[in-house]
Amino acid sequence: MDAGSSPTTVELSATGRVILGMIALGRRTGYDIKQLVDKSTRHFWAASYGQIYPELKQLEDQGLVAGRPEPTGGRARTVYTLTPTGEAALRGWLESGGEPLYELRDEGMLKLFFSDFTEPAQRIENIRAMRARQERKLEALRAIEEAASQGPAGPYSTLQLGIGLTTWIIDWCHATERQFAARSQEDKPL
Repeated sequence: MDAGSSPTTVELSATGRVILGMIALGRRTGYDIKQLVDKSTRHFWAASYGQIYPELKQLEDQGLVAGRPEPTGGRARTVYTLTPTGEAALRGWLESGGEPLYELRDEGMLKLFFSDFTEPAQRIENIRAMRARQERKLEALRAIEEAASQGPAGPYSTLQLGIGLTTWIIDWCHATERQFAARSQEDKPL
């Protein structure tokens, strides 16, 4: 970043946003960040080790995070904290205008979209598979609900949104499955 630019104008990648946010919750290693992502944001925004470690280096090169070696048990590890510039960049992104990026990738929905090219029974099976996945997801979200209710409002509100959306999708799958099953019965020859 050059001397004339404002820290709030730093262009952050999607992974950079996740990392700065996770470090803002407390000092973290790359491993800690991955573990926290897997327990929280992966339900709507994932990050892999292959994304996290290169991004940490880039964020450090930009002066947004500071890494300090803290070996434990003979293992090399670097613990990262936000710098004031990193805090400003995170705040700048959080307070930025414009419509937030929304991306949904769901193979079940893709199969549903193209389901006119398969048998009606297969369409119903695909919807059942979508519902089963969402039921497992709801179970996982409910499992962390009590602990999350004791933490910060942002993560807990996000969890509540996830529970509500997942519940709605399960209900939609039930209704749509019944609808397609009824249609399938009507289409059968006597």
